[in-house]
Amino acid sequence: MLKAAQQTVSVAESCTGGGLGHLFTATAGSSAYFWGGVISYDNQVKINLLGIDPEVLEQQGAVSAEVACQMAAGVRDRLGTTWGLSITGIAGPEGGTDAKPVGLVYIGVACETGVESFRYLFGAFRDRDFIRYLSACTAIDLLRRKLLAG
Repeated sequence: MLKAAQQTVSVAESCTGGGLGHLFTATAGSSAYFWGGVISYDNQVKINLLGIDPEVLEQQGAVSAEVACQMAAGVRDRLGTTWGLSITGIAGPEGGTDAKPVGLVYIGVACETGVESFRYLFGAFRDRDFIRYLSACTAIDLLRRKLLAG
C-alpha cells in the first residue's frame, strides 16, 4: 500500500527493540517505502536522536501517549518520511506498576496532518515476546487503516 501510494515510513521503537523494523523489512522490496528507524531503548537516545522533550519524559514517563507522539513525529521529521510510527511500552515480565502495568503499550502515528497516539493493554498474562510481536503488528495495522482511510 505504501509503495502504491508512493509514501514512505520510518519507525521509532522502544519496547519492541527493532521488531517493527524487522516486520517491514521481511518483505522483499521494502526499501521502496521503509527508510529506517531508531531503537530508542534509553531515554537519552529518545532525547538526543528523536528530540523528545526531557520535561515530558520526566513528568509523563517514557511509556506515555505524549512520548509516543513525540517519538513518531521525531523519527518522521529526522528521516524525512511520509509516516512515522512509534512504539513505547512495558513488555515485562518486570517493570509494571498499578498505574502502568505490564502489557501497556502506546503506539504513535505521525503524518503531515498531525500526530496521534493509541493506548493498548495487551495484558500482563502474555509473555514478553508476544507483547512485543503484538505491538509491532498493531502498529502496522494502524498504518494500514490510515492508508485505507486516505
